[in-house]
Amino acid sequence: MARLDEVVAKEVFEAYGFQGEVLEKIPFGSGHINDTYRVTMKEADGRITKYIVQNINTNAFKNPDQLMHNVMSVTDYLRREIAKNGGDPERETLHMLRTKDGGNYTRDHNGDVWRSYIFVDHTICLMKAETPELFYESARTFGRFQRMLRDFPAETLYETIERFHDTENRLANFKKALEEDKMGRAAQCAEQIAFVKEHEADCSVAMNALREGKLPLRVTHNDTKLNNVLMDEKTGEGICVIDLDTVMPGLSINDFGDSIRFGANHCEEDENDMSKVQFDLPLYEIYTKGFLEGTGGSLTEAELEYLPWGAKLMTLECGIRFLTDYLEGDVYFKISRPDQNLDRCRTQFKLVSDMEENWEAMNEIVQGLCKKI
Repeated sequence: MARLDEVVAKEVFEAYGFQGEVLEKIPFGSGHINDTYRVTMKEADGRITKYIVQNINTNAFKNPDQLMHNVMSVTDYLRREIAKNGGDPERETLHMLRTKDGGNYTRDHNGDVWRSYIFVDHTICLMKAETPELFYESARTFGRFQRMLRDFPAETLYETIERFHDTENRLANFKKALEEDKMGRAAQCAEQIAFVKEHEADCSVAMNALREGKLPLRVTHNDTKLNNVLMDEKTGEGICVIDLDTVMPGLSINDFGDSIRFGANHCEEDENDMSKVQFDLPLYEIYTKGFLEGTGGSLTEAELEYLPWGAKLMTLECGIRFLTDYLEGDVYFKISRPDQNLDRCRTQFKLVSDMEENWEAMNEIVQGLCKKI
């Protein structure tokens, strides 16, 4: 853990040219990867300015140059697009700061990497959508993110996590873990192993569509959970997409699908009572409506057609990842109890099964909304 102690803070503030009086410096947010602080400063002219100062975890992101190239490229582009369309770039996207020498980040005397951006005031970040309206707002915000970046050359971005949503590769990793069975756990999850084998062909659906040119390569967020959207604290309106470390080339259907996986159900990710795990079709419809409104006609016909596949594949892929980690001995996803990763896997596979039962309805919802929006 990198601490923003007095020595490190002085180094970081000097690198960014901060010269005001520090009124407050506190840990901020609930992220599990990067260490984040909110710094409140009184400038020489009396203005109060709030900054986010954040350590980049180089164990998770081993190439900060590539990561920050992506973040800076995308946020600079968004700021221009937002201003061009009459919006407020100070609220509608992150304002990443450059160091005095023009760098995207700075290193302290320990070699730890730090970056900074302007704090977006009068917003809230929610861990769970307490109302359908909030889920809709997150969808509209992520959809708008896609629309504003529709002309951005995705091929100019780096893969910050190699083959992150390559479901075929996730399947290959699972097969390797199953063959090795280093923990002797395969016998305990025979049902889940059979489920993966039954869905092996599904793992190539999106990848084949990309290879065949049916689905275009887009700039994608790749972690489209509700808590990565800032909401206006008064109106509840989705304002700004945050946590851009996984922004890279990808498929729009994956961003859509990951939100459905995360939000169109009412259970915990590690629920062990499968009777409580249910895919919520009305929430799927609400999110689809918001996402399509946000994208504003920027998606291709094929992308619209494959949206239900995005939901199914992201849920299937996540379940495969949990199962692979369980077979390998829980080395990637943190656990707080035995068999937690197996329960996580079972939850995802139950949602996949529910989606399959509702497959016709999921497609009809997309088709119906496309005609209205």
